Amino acid sequence: MASIKNLKKDINNVLGDIIEGVYVVEETSGGQHSKEGTAIIDNAIATFDELIAKVNQHGVENKKAHYKEVKAALETKANALVEQLNKLG
Repeated sequence: MASIKNLKKDINNVLGDIIEGVYVVEETSGGQHSKEGTAIIDNAIATFDELIAKVNQHGVENKKAHYKEVKAALETKANALVEQLNKLG
């Protein structure tokens, strides 16, 4: 069960870092909140909710494969959010 706890921490840390990155970029570019930055934050929160719901899903037949799928989805979605963040700055 420790791997589930670590997966939840990874989801929280990765998406939290992306949100923090949006705030840093906006502060260094004059302190104005942009629509694009808000959209990235909203997407990060929606991704967090979606992935945590998948981790907490009951009745999964092959848990190991399910958690690998969640981790892969985290990587894919986080990379897409980081690309959007890089365009913001």
